[in-house]
Amino acid sequence: MSKVLNILTLFCFGFLSFSQIKGKIVDSQTGVAITNVSIRSDDNKIQIFSDELGGFEVKTKGVYTFKILGYKTIIFDINFDDFFIVQLTSKPSELNEIIINANHIPTTLKKSVSTTNIITKKNIELGNDINISQVLNRIPGVFMQSGVLNTNRLTIRGIGSRNLFGTSKIRAYFKDIPLTNGSGETNIEDFELNTISQINITKGATSSAFGAGLGGTIQLTPINGYLNQTNINSEITFGSFGLFKSTLNFNHGTSKNSFRGIYSNTNSDGFRDNNDYNRKTFTLTSDHFINDKNELTFLGSYIDLKAFIPSSVNQDTFDNNPQSAAFTWSQSQGFEDSQRGIFGLSWNHTYNSRLNQITSVFNSFRNGYEPRPFNILDENTFAFGIRSRLLGDFQIFEKPLKYTIGGEYFKDNYQSQTFQNLYQDFPVGTGSVQGIELSNFKQDRNYFNLFFEINYELSEKTTLVAGLNYNQTAYNLEDNFPVSINNPDQSGQFDFNGILSPKIGLSFLISNDISLYSSISQGFSPVSLEETLLPDGQINTDLEPETGWNYEVGTRGGIFDNKLQFNIAAYRLDVRNLLVARRTSQEEFIGVNAGQTLHDGLELSLNSTLINNEILSVNGFFNYSINNYKFEDFIDGDNDFSGNDLTGVPSEIINIGVDFTTKIGFYGNINFQYVGSQPVTDNNSLYSNSYNLINMKIGFKKSISEKLTFNLFYGLDNIFDEKYASQILINATGFGGNQPRYFYPGNPVNYYTSLNINYQF
Repeated sequence: MSKVLNILTLFCFGFLSFSQIKGKIVDSQTGVAITNVSIRSDDNKIQIFSDELGGFEVKTKGVYTFKILGYKTIIFDINFDDFFIVQLTSKPSELNEIIINANHIPTTLKKSVSTTNIITKKNIELGNDINISQVLNRIPGVFMQSGVLNTNRLTIRGIGSRNLFGTSKIRAYFKDIPLTNGSGETNIEDFELNTISQINITKGATSSAFGAGLGGTIQLTPINGYLNQTNINSEITFGSFGLFKSTLNFNHGTSKNSFRGIYSNTNSDGFRDNNDYNRKTFTLTSDHFINDKNELTFLGSYIDLKAFIPSSVNQDTFDNNPQSAAFTWSQSQGFEDSQRGIFGLSWNHTYNSRLNQITSVFNSFRNGYEPRPFNILDENTFAFGIRSRLLGDFQIFEKPLKYTIGGEYFKDNYQSQTFQNLYQDFPVGTGSVQGIELSNFKQDRNYFNLFFEINYELSEKTTLVAGLNYNQTAYNLEDNFPVSINNPDQSGQFDFNGILSPKIGLSFLISNDISLYSSISQGFSPVSLEETLLPDGQINTDLEPETGWNYEVGTRGGIFDNKLQFNIAAYRLDVRNLLVARRTSQEEFIGVNAGQTLHDGLELSLNSTLINNEILSVNGFFNYSINNYKFEDFIDGDNDFSGNDLTGVPSEIINIGVDFTTKIGFYGNINFQYVGSQPVTDNNSLYSNSYNLINMKIGFKKSISEKLTFNLFYGLDNIFDEKYASQILINATGFGGNQPRYFYPGNPVNYYTSLNINYQF
């Protein structure tokens, strides 16, 4: 009997010793699978590598080292009996080596054929956590004008500069959820910066998998929950102009499930009159690794905002009384009061080692109430959509080919009413008072994108990328206001012709550390429904979407043992069917296709490790953009602006910065920014002044115990109190003998200070 038991025991131990323990390696911030990670046992007897989907198998439990260039090496104790997850954190000093997912085909940044910039959590934390424009404006080719916290306009390579208010012609996503609405408008400034772990910016019409937006694509990656840990983080900030902000960040993670919730409340009186700002946000993310074939992620974000609007001012007020609000906006106490939410659920299913599918469903809403001097706007938007794609690979002529194919459908319902604003009929200080209804519209806006893209390794050093995007956009307008002589029925249907946008690019590795890339691609920007409306109530079916071809060449890499990383890109963007708003009266505009613009530019980005030892780490960066943007062919009515500089874009932008970290906990940085002059009018009769800004931040971070860490920091923006226009309103017109209101005054010197406490359970 004892012999039988011994045999059974040996059999069981033998079976267990040959059973496989499966795992997957992912980027801790983006969740992208990391391939070719070296996995070495503690005794160095076993070394394996993760596969194309980040998967691996080991036969025995024990301590293993996970190592790959671009990520921090970790030692992980594998003591699980089944599937488990390993999270790796990227190194900011080796960004060219990290895995990006900009086109839904994971690849290292150095092999990308597009000019893609990665803004890491460290980059975000260089400045304050109040205004995202500081973060974006350090990227060459990107410029965000910020009149006040809730009034912004973002441009990429000059695209979007002709939009009078807000951001358009640039696509944005919060993870897989579109932030761009059915009319092509995007709003990212309301999102809490502390909820974002990474921002990927793909410039130009090069991202076929994201709708081939004319200006480019911005992907906001929320902070994921960390596995196998529980911690709570609290931060309090106060500063100039009545700034007070509180943030609470909670994370809980088991071996396969993680949850993170972030709440923030931001209040500011603002530098200018009628400038109060109050925003509350709550963001929840969760990741669930069900098994080695299925993963679920959830994302929800809610924002409650009430912000008063000082608007732009004329030259005299800008020079002599910049803290003033525009007179009519001050008298009406104009503001925006909005609530918005986005919710998404994604399912990642692995069929086999060569094929997986990612499907996301999402919905969003926005309710807004905005009293303006000329009327009061009450609007509601509800949107939903689905996005699904296959990601696979196979061999052609013994060379690997990766591909993604999929589609996205998005539909939003937009309802708007305008009312008289009777503030002038009431005592000063009363503010806006709602009067009779002036309009009542309902819009159904929808589009779908079909996309296909491949990465083919022509050789060990050469990669071919080709893609195709097909878009179909349609609008339906329902005018619910009573028809009269002064109010014709504007109901109607507008379907655009389908747009096919191709892309092709090559990447060549000169060495292990340096690559060359080039691409040719086409993009488009849809016409908004408002631009199609004519004063007589008819829909202008002759309008065409703006389209453009993007040509670029570049090089990126690292030299001097990767202590200096660089990215240089030269490009031309040729935009046809330029859409402009032509004024037909004081209150009426119509959209017209008025010509062509050429966007020629050069972008240079340098990041250097100056000192790196056990006591002190010092890093520096230098970013430079040269913008030569012209109206190639622009005839607006009787005016011929051909050959003029494109309105609303600086001639050049320079950013220089140095940051340091010491072993004992002190850290800090200083950032210099130069913004060149920019045309304010299409006839180039007026240019804004160039300006210089210097911002700095210092802090001290220390662990009081193994579980408790505090971080205290102080920042000073616009140190030398530069007087500048932080945003301009192009082609403004003065009425009744008043000067045009072109300028939004920027903040004078201002400070902020914060205390952050983190407790690990």
